[in-house]
Amino acid sequence: MIDGLNPALILVCGSLLALLAPQGRSRNLFMLALPVLGALQLWSLPYGEHARVEAFGLTLTTLRLDGLSFAFALVFHIAALLAVIYAWGLRDPVQQVAGLLYPGAAVGAVLAGDLVTLFLCWELAAVSSVFLIWARRTRRAYRAGLRYLLAQVASGLLLLAGVIIRFRATGSIAFGGLGLDSPGGGLIFVAFGIKAAFPLLHNWLQDAYPEATVTGAVVLSAFTTKMAVYALARGFAGTESLVAIGTLMAMFPIFYAVIENDLRRVLAYSMNNQLGFMVVGVGIGTPLALDGAVAHAFADILFKALLFMSMGAVLLRAGTVNGSELGGLYKSMPLTAGLCMVGAASISAFPLFSAFATKSLILEAAAREGHWIPFLFLLFASAGVFHHAGIKIPYFAFFAHDSGIRCEEAPRHMLVAMGLAAALCVGIGVFPGALYAILPYPVAFDPYTATHVITQLQLLAWSALAFALLVRTGVYPPELRSVNLDFDWFYRKPLLAAAAGAWGAALRAWEGFNRLLEGSVERLIAALALHHGQRGIMAATWPTTRMVLWAVLLLGACLIFYYL
Repeated sequence: MIDGLNPALILVCGSLLALLAPQGRSRNLFMLALPVLGALQLWSLPYGEHARVEAFGLTLTTLRLDGLSFAFALVFHIAALLAVIYAWGLRDPVQQVAGLLYPGAAVGAVLAGDLVTLFLCWELAAVSSVFLIWARRTRRAYRAGLRYLLAQVASGLLLLAGVIIRFRATGSIAFGGLGLDSPGGGLIFVAFGIKAAFPLLHNWLQDAYPEATVTGAVVLSAFTTKMAVYALARGFAGTESLVAIGTLMAMFPIFYAVIENDLRRVLAYSMNNQLGFMVVGVGIGTPLALDGAVAHAFADILFKALLFMSMGAVLLRAGTVNGSELGGLYKSMPLTAGLCMVGAASISAFPLFSAFATKSLILEAAAREGHWIPFLFLLFASAGVFHHAGIKIPYFAFFAHDSGIRCEEAPRHMLVAMGLAAALCVGIGVFPGALYAILPYPVAFDPYTATHVITQLQLLAWSALAFALLVRTGVYPPELRSVNLDFDWFYRKPLLAAAAGAWGAALRAWEGFNRLLEGSVERLIAALALHHGQRGIMAATWPTTRMVLWAVLLLGACLIFYYL
């Protein structure tokens, strides 16, 4: 391959050149080749810094490859390839360009060796990804896309402000350990937290992803949040507060996901849950914990893409992904149902499936470092994810009851993409050493010990029993058409009302000021008219004798002042 060529350029430039290819098979083949070529280029590069650019008086390192960036860049190429296959029959140039430009920007971000290059890729990813939401061409999608873009641009502005402050304080734009001991580092931390969907900053994810197109949601699920996990691992590894933040992230989405009716929104909450595990790993900061965060991000991209693919196929064929309107689809879509169950087993960390081999690294690191309270909460979160993603999604979509919907199986290209993702999920679970080999640090850990396997099976068995009892007794929340209130209610309702009230008060104050000013001007004009109007004293014609008298008096006054 080409020495020093950034793999991100293959995806970014290729996505634009794809428009020149004829619509149909030729364009699809060209787009399919791009992530393959990018992955081969990535694999051929040795570790180190390969590209420096002088710009704006700064030295930008646009390509830095090490164990951390390699793992993320590799899985981003795999996700881009799966997305191209999944969208094989697509005839929408907007989605086709955005579907590769966005992954290219994400690859560029994880390969960036400086904060300025990171910022440029950060913003390119934000702008290109929003078109995957707007491409659905509905009013809901348009409004959700605007809110999504607002959150992403806010993250970029905070990142830029933090970079400027840090550069003025240190003279460096290197992207390494940043810390929270400076204002610049704090702003960058919040910028990363927005994209990582920290608690209270997370609602853009559940708001926007379910409104994206069938293929757009698959692409969105892979890049933005994992790019943020990479950035946190690069800049804030070992930051103690991330352990508490990640634990909260892993916990609270469980309760929302259980009562949510839209199954793609359930998956969006599940993303928060899984991101929490990764953030805890970054916060612990030991080599084992960081390996766990990277490995789980790698696995999560694959099994979450598989679950979004299966729900996308259901949306395409059945016209809805509301649990209250689905059920019995295994009769019409048996292959999709089976592949969805592979994704469900993977996210639930069943032995021989991917999350079992990756999540255990984080839990082991937490136990070794004595983080027992987060460890217990993460165990509870593991049981919860089996409820809302491992059981709820396949159960209510395919098995709960017969909704009467009869439709075709998913298109062949979608099944191929889902099949490849499922094979990778199983492959990581069966052969975890292959994934461990590309992690940033050497891994001396065997997930398949008797203690770990038995403990995990017990956790899953009790969780399944609890779900069955809750459903049989009618305690489990039924699938209903409803709107569940999250933290975004505060800025959509009270904050919006407060802003409207403040704006109204400001308008009324401005109108009052204008009235006061107009009254003052009118009084001034009236006073001037009294003396200078047609009948005013200053407008009268004075006799010559009076004018001579005034001239003599003024001259006398001048003489007196002069001699005194």
